[in-house]
Amino acid sequence: MKNIYKIQAGIIWKKWFLSGLILTASGMLLCRESKAAQLPVNLGTAGNYVILSKSGISTVPTSAITGDIGVSPISSTAITGFSLTHQFGVPYATSAQVIGKVYAANYFPPTPANLTTAIGNMQTAYTDAAGRTRPNFTELGAGQIGGLTLVAGLYKWSSDVLISSDVTLSGGPNDVWIFQIAGKITQASGTKIHLAGGALAKNIFWQAAGVVALGTTSHFEGIIMSKTLISLATGASINGRLLAQTAVTLQGNVVTTPGSATTATLVSAAVVTGPYLDAIGQSLNLTANTFTVPLSGSKQFYRIRSGTIVNITRITITGGNVVITYK
Repeated sequence: MKNIYKIQAGIIWKKWFLSGLILTASGMLLCRESKAAQLPVNLGTAGNYVILSKSGISTVPTSAITGDIGVSPISSTAITGFSLTHQFGVPYATSAQVIGKVYAANYFPPTPANLTTAIGNMQTAYTDAAGRTRPNFTELGAGQIGGLTLVAGLYKWSSDVLISSDVTLSGGPNDVWIFQIAGKITQASGTKIHLAGGALAKNIFWQAAGVVALGTTSHFEGIIMSKTLISLATGASINGRLLAQTAVTLQGNVVTTPGSATTATLVSAAVVTGPYLDAIGQSLNLTANTFTVPLSGSKQFYRIRSGTIVNITRITITGGNVVITYK
């Protein structure tokens, strides 16, 4: 038996149900053709960075970045808005906005060589993703993928891709998505990419030849590999990586390194039978074993997806948030 909690109008309801989750996809569920599954794109040492750029990283404070960031061959003068602290002889800088280290081509060894390798690996990974053959889906929706539920596979567009409403990627923790996009990616303000069925952001690769623009307060999942600019509007967030062959521009954004299958994740649904999707806006406190998520305006059922067995032990509502304790 597993426990599920329903939150509605400030009242906590507890229900019990038999183990086994039934997932039903909202919107259109695409069935994959019988073709070989895709292997993940090998990022090489570019995978050591949550943001990597050739010509600069800027932010309008205050952003919150979890993971290392780096620029090369441009120098640290192209990292702006972060109020960097750098000491002589140290191969990296720090910033209050970055939980991690900040690297630039003009810092002390071995940083310059490491960044040269990482940039080369980033470009190789881009070429790999762009060169995958035998797509499962071609020109899907003429580039308009808003409202769709997408299974794992290789997707190809000769045009721009527009995310005008929420999109769900549904699959297991070992499934891989590769999106080959000859044009731009534009995500509308307030829209979300959801993960379902255990799908992991680290296995989702968005290769775009044009500008990638995430709208105000939007949420994105996966690794973005752009040949040009990656731009996040005010309040946008991403669970993934930003790998740009020109610049990355931020405006008060949350950028988080994608987790692994063993990372606990809070999932929610409007009905007990699902579909259960990653709860938007959640934060995890590993020390206190709690999730905090904004209180929804409608009823929600919560579960925790984890590589190990966990149980929800307590739920409280405080300050407009739901706090879920587990063990």
